[in-house]
Amino acid sequence: MAYSDFTLAKVRETFQLVIDEKRNLFKEVSPIQPSATLTTLLEEYTQLATAINTEKARSELLIMPVLTEVRRQLNYQISLFSGTDFDVDATKGLNGFCDFILCGSEEQFYIKAPVITIVEAKNENIKSGLGQCIATMISAQLFNQNTQQEVKTIYGVVTSGTNWRFLMLEGITAYIDIVEYYINDVDKILAILLQPFQSALLQASF
Repeated sequence: MAYSDFTLAKVRETFQLVIDEKRNLFKEVSPIQPSATLTTLLEEYTQLATAINTEKARSELLIMPVLTEVRRQLNYQISLFSGTDFDVDATKGLNGFCDFILCGSEEQFYIKAPVITIVEAKNENIKSGLGQCIATMISAQLFNQNTQQEVKTIYGVVTSGTNWRFLMLEGITAYIDIVEYYINDVDKILAILLQPFQSALLQASF
């Protein structure tokens, strides 16, 4: 078994999770202005990506530019991985590839805690990626614990490039945001992606 084998029902049953789908998780998060670079790229790429309409096009033209903007906004103090093996506990099915991983470290040659996981929705179906995303978040939780960098809240994202759904994992409770953001809300998407790293980097500075 691997991350991609988990449905929402399966991950809840396997790890005895509580699933909360009733909250607007990021209501209080203020939007952050994207750079001129990202604004220009999205103006050019959004129509192209939706016209090509393949997962590869959406990944390269929409998802990756947003994630690299997160690094840019944080002055490249975090790392970004794409299509990377993230094997944490194969006996529990917590192994396989992660579509994207953001780490609270400048190290780009290996994954270092804390970790945030991003799952690319297959066939533009956000719901079908929720179980896989939560499984990778559980792995991130264990990974952070195993490296003595336990983080209270693990963040996850399922995205098709045009649509973004955010999740949080705290203990055994997985929260799925009731709000689905769209690429034209990129200022809000950026703010949510930046939130966990701003606190992590602040703690690291002391």
